[in-house]
Amino acid sequence: MLNDERDSTSQSHDPVAGSMRPDGSKARRRADAPGRAADHGSGDGPAGAGPEGNGEAGKHRSYRGETGGAHTDREGEKAKEEKEKGKKQRSFWKELPVLLVIGLLLAFGIKTWVVEPYYVPSGSMENTLLIGDRVFVNKLAYLTRDIERGEVIVFDGRESWDAAEGAESSSGFLTAIADFAGMSPDRKDYTKRVIGLPGDTVECCDDQGRIMVNGEPVDEPYLFPGSLQSHEEFGPVKVGEGRLWVMGDHRAISLDSRGHEDFSGDGTIPIGSVAGPAFLIHWPLDRISTLSTPQDAFANVPAP
Repeated sequence: MLNDERDSTSQSHDPVAGSMRPDGSKARRRADAPGRAADHGSGDGPAGAGPEGNGEAGKHRSYRGETGGAHTDREGEKAKEEKEKGKKQRSFWKELPVLLVIGLLLAFGIKTWVVEPYYVPSGSMENTLLIGDRVFVNKLAYLTRDIERGEVIVFDGRESWDAAEGAESSSGFLTAIADFAGMSPDRKDYTKRVIGLPGDTVECCDDQGRIMVNGEPVDEPYLFPGSLQSHEEFGPVKVGEGRLWVMGDHRAISLDSRGHEDFSGDGTIPIGSVAGPAFLIHWPLDRISTLSTPQDAFANVPAP
């Protein structure tokens, strides 16, 4: 019993940290023994040169590692860029034939159904059109409206006229390219001005030498300077249904409806042969201009 009391008394003299002493103060935690520093890192090597790479040696190692890594990254990015560039170049050359085919199909579609270029081979439309002019024709115009008197039109003369102003189309690659561009002089297309519509009666001339349409004389400001309205009398000719009477602006040299009266249709042409109205001279560059229909020339012509 006495031993137990001594042990208990001895233990009470070693206060637990935070417990109250007899004098009322708190016991403090025993400090770590000298030399027993907390194990925050290895004690080997110079002070501060722990495994985290702190200190001068660690700094040097870290600098070299970061520099080498950045250099490697730049080389990798450069190689990647070169690879992507090579892929794009190969892709372009693979796609080029497809793009060319698409371009040719679009050009063919536009030429066939929308706008077509034509070459002017003669001086029959001087000075409105000169030899060598190239014009664009609107092939959609007459889908929404009728042909008007005074319009400059392009038509295929093979259905009505001979080949006096043209020739049979020749074969060959270069000829085909020229024909596609509207530059071949071998085409049998004609460019003339519409004078008479279906049902009109056309004749020459009144006492001033003017063309008459439905008995009304027409003043034509577009004629070649000094040119007579017609160098010979003709008519009266009644224009048939679905046909047109056409003439050139340079009347003295134009082979037009007047010179084909012995052909079917009395020199007139079928409306179905008309490609469309010429609306723009696009070559030569110094001749670029639009072609408009004179509004006053046929304003007083009565209905047939």
